[in-house]
Amino acid sequence: MTVMYEILSKEALNPTVVRISVHAPRIARKAEPGQFVILRAKEQSERIPLTVADYDREAGSVAVIYQIVGAGTMELNTLDTGDCLHDLVGPLGTPTHTEGLKKVCIVGGGVGCAIAYPIAKKLHSLGCAVHSVVGFRSRDLVILEDEFRAVSEELRLMTDDGSYGEKGLVTNALEKLIQTGNQYDQVIAIGPLIMMKFVCKVTEKYGVKTVVSMNPIMIDGTGMCGGCRLTVGGETKFACVDGPDFDGHLVDFDEAMARGAMYRDFEQHAREEACRLFQKEAESNA
Repeated sequence: MTVMYEILSKEALNPTVVRISVHAPRIARKAEPGQFVILRAKEQSERIPLTVADYDREAGSVAVIYQIVGAGTMELNTLDTGDCLHDLVGPLGTPTHTEGLKKVCIVGGGVGCAIAYPIAKKLHSLGCAVHSVVGFRSRDLVILEDEFRAVSEELRLMTDDGSYGEKGLVTNALEKLIQTGNQYDQVIAIGPLIMMKFVCKVTEKYGVKTVVSMNPIMIDGTGMCGGCRLTVGGETKFACVDGPDFDGHLVDFDEAMARGAMYRDFEQHAREEACRLFQKEAESNA
């Protein structure tokens, strides 16, 4: 039997970030916040790991959010509602621990908010008091504001340039919340590595347990390739099977950032090649 992963909806959240909902009932039945899927847009496409941004068990659908930054996501973005992904594997990774938490601060940065939202939603449904701090460079990059507001007792929206919400970094808002007497069972930080590193520096001062979601380069999603390895507490871990959540105070962020920059030139070349290819296709179809 051929499985059809039909795109049920497609929505641009900002100029470069898109949310799609895909018909995948088996994955929807099992998916939990913090887990991810690996998809291919077309037969010859590269494998793209994307966090499950939401799921509807009754409708049998899962949502993923992607940023159009490279050749793979550019190709994925050529598909529209009614088209089908070539394949979709998941759910992968270990779900975020949510049971028994009474008060949590969720810190999301940029597209990392797509990972943070389902965690905040699950915690809220369990009766946990959720405070959310989300940060973006500017107003036009803000995503999921209404969704976070619906599941947060308190929401702090930050922008680097002050064009929306409060001006400043997520670390500024987080530290103010802690200093005003909020006692969190846990802080969960998801976003750029440099953001998570400095969130952990803040929480370490106050002795607040902090979990971070790591997103290194992944290939097979089973731990066999070793591409997603990182150092946590002096030990080698694999984000795709041991994570993606780890104790942020034990993660070697400097090593992770160095590894993340290894393929930057290759990714830029692939993007340029994809741009030329899509331009030629557009010209031939004109």
